[in-house]
Amino acid sequence: MSGVRVAVIGGGYSGMAAAVTLAARGAAVTVFESGPVLGGRARRVRPRGRDLDNGQHILIGAYAELLRLMRQVGVPAEAALRLPLELRYAEGFALRALWLPAPLGLLGGLLAMRGAPIAERWGAVRFMLALRRCGFRVEPDGSVHELLARHGQNGRIGRYLWRPLCLAALNTPPQRASAQVFATVLRDSLAGLPEASDLLLPRVDLSRLFPEPAAEYLRAHGGAIRTSRTVHRVGADAAVDGEKFARVVLAVGPHQLQPFAPLVGELAEFAYQPIYTCYLQYAASVRLPCPMLGLAAGLAQWAFDRGALLGEKGRIACVISARGDHQQLSHEEIAAACHRELAHALGALPDPLWSQVIAEKRATIECTPGLRRPGPVTATAGIFLAGDYTDPEYPPTLEAAVRSGVRAAKLVLETT
Repeated sequence: MSGVRVAVIGGGYSGMAAAVTLAARGAAVTVFESGPVLGGRARRVRPRGRDLDNGQHILIGAYAELLRLMRQVGVPAEAALRLPLELRYAEGFALRALWLPAPLGLLGGLLAMRGAPIAERWGAVRFMLALRRCGFRVEPDGSVHELLARHGQNGRIGRYLWRPLCLAALNTPPQRASAQVFATVLRDSLAGLPEASDLLLPRVDLSRLFPEPAAEYLRAHGGAIRTSRTVHRVGADAAVDGEKFARVVLAVGPHQLQPFAPLVGELAEFAYQPIYTCYLQYAASVRLPCPMLGLAAGLAQWAFDRGALLGEKGRIACVISARGDHQQLSHEEIAAACHRELAHALGALPDPLWSQVIAEKRATIECTPGLRRPGPVTATAGIFLAGDYTDPEYPPTLEAAVRSGVRAAKLVLETT
């Protein structure tokens, strides 16, 4: 399809995945991004003159499409710190998968967990084996809370393992989260190949992790990036604000599709969940005992040592996923609470030099049982959707985003 003009509206992970896939096949791709920085809901921001990420994202070894695309556009392996799965909490709970053939590595890790009674560890093994026997299918779909209760996965194992994994992966409270989507996450990570559960912690900002190298790849293949460029109209003939294209990929959030509603057709109404990230800048000597530490005694669920990961010494990022009482607090109150929780976990801490709370109010769609996803096809020929909300089985993660972009790009290629 050499020279065929394709517009990609949205320069986040899904849009850049679509753009790279199309450019590699010879399309003349133009990306329109309304903001000044690429990355969408996973990007670099600059509040008060400080470069920060608008949230904390981790990758896992099961993110096959994202890792493949990162290699394709030349992202160096050292852009992410790769570690065998290890979940450590300030309260003493710890899980580390063993390097054994699947499923022995996970099962051995569950049995060797610290901080959970032996009966709960055996119960976790039985839970994973039960999911494996049914092919990780949950029928009918229900909530993660119901799934865990049915298999006796409450107690410490639920508090420190299953519920935090649900919040981290689905960004939805277990009482409302889809058991089927959660089972899919477990299938492809904990129950996958040994390397599938590896943690990959970014050592560069989220725009540099993929979107900006993807833009460089796109330009090298004859494409164009137009940042700070809001698209106001897309025609049924694939014209973008009057500029003619052969195909269009709409890679924006579902709440941003209203201007294009006649072209897209009817979409389900989505509810959304937030993610709050609280940055606390301490003296350079302050650090966590590991790059990522679990917290279970207050608002924050995870803390990341940005000094260990990005060289930002003394900077700790605390993450609060999904809706909760913290939304009624001011940013100053959230920062004070996160400081108290870190001090409780680490011992006496000096007051932070500064703090910054970043609230993504619509970080992801709410991943509920039986949620109807739209897929990439719209009501208008030649116009396709991309975005994590369109993936048929994954939760709204960076992997779902790039999978959706590749899927939309392939449809463009097939129909041109």
